[in-house]
Amino acid sequence: MENPADARGAYAIRHRDCNDGSAKRGCTLCRGKAAMSEVITLALPFFGLIFLGYGAGRIGDLPEAGLAWLNFFVVYCALPALFFRLLSETPIDQITNWGFVFGTTFSTYVAFALAFCLGVIVTSGRIREATVQGLIGAYSNIGYMGPGLTLAALGSASTVPTALIFCFDNALLFMLAAFLMAIGGTDKQSMAGLVGTALKRLFLHPFILATMAGILAAAVELDLPDALDRLLEFLSSAAAPCALFAMGVTVALRPIKRVPLELPALLMIKLVAHPIIVFGVLTWLGGIDPLWIKTAVLMACLPPAANVFVLASQYQSYVERASSAILIGTAVSVFTVTGILYLVVDNRIPGL
Repeated sequence: MENPADARGAYAIRHRDCNDGSAKRGCTLCRGKAAMSEVITLALPFFGLIFLGYGAGRIGDLPEAGLAWLNFFVVYCALPALFFRLLSETPIDQITNWGFVFGTTFSTYVAFALAFCLGVIVTSGRIREATVQGLIGAYSNIGYMGPGLTLAALGSASTVPTALIFCFDNALLFMLAAFLMAIGGTDKQSMAGLVGTALKRLFLHPFILATMAGILAAAVELDLPDALDRLLEFLSSAAAPCALFAMGVTVALRPIKRVPLELPALLMIKLVAHPIIVFGVLTWLGGIDPLWIKTAVLMACLPPAANVFVLASQYQSYVERASSAILIGTAVSVFTVTGILYLVVDNRIPGL
């Protein structure tokens, strides 16, 4: 039988080269420990802010109207400043990567189609409810959670793919929702009216406007005055913490009322199938920067966006169940997002 002291000595000899903190030169075990430590460092503040917001929303006896100003700051000031500032500093040739745009947008469409078809089956053909179910399966929380996660995990190099996914995923899903709700046939607006509303909402969205302005600034190589650049830096720094806290409060204020039986399957599509589809399509296309693929996988693994509830409320369909899907999906994503984050940080995604 091996002496425990000898075993400890052998372990120390085996790992003595890992003590300098260089996981790349260390053994597999030490690399795994270093990667897990990094994942915890990234995930704990990220989900911690969401849970702080959730706790504040459940404990604090404050009117929901107070959240409107924080949401206004996040949506109209902080996140647009972040998108503009980082995109304006990016070479224009990196922004026009149409292969990446096609791959990620098509992947989101496939996830939507899977969830929509499931919805058609379980609702016996009710198109409007199936549309919201499709959104649950495909619409990631790319606005509030996306930039904070990708920038923390992959750095500023992930800004361009994050912004491109935000723009084109939103465009796809807003248009699909408007089109299918019109086909549902019970909305007072005509098809043209619904499409016009969707286009107006899309192109006047502050994130889209900031992205277009950032691309234009990059194209002309705009050099902002120091004072204005400093202001944008302040706003950018506030974007992720305020967005995540506001998201937690928003989830807390929409308690679970109805949990649909199909929710586990919808969340499986959103949290597991969607990132796998994105990875498969982008690697099949080829010629795409591995860091961009990692960014797309992280964006795809995020839970259903709060916009799903907004659209469900707008069309008065599947409202309470959409709220439950967002709350439960966000809770489950603590484990799924952390797992995919580990794969990304430890370079365990095949071929990347």
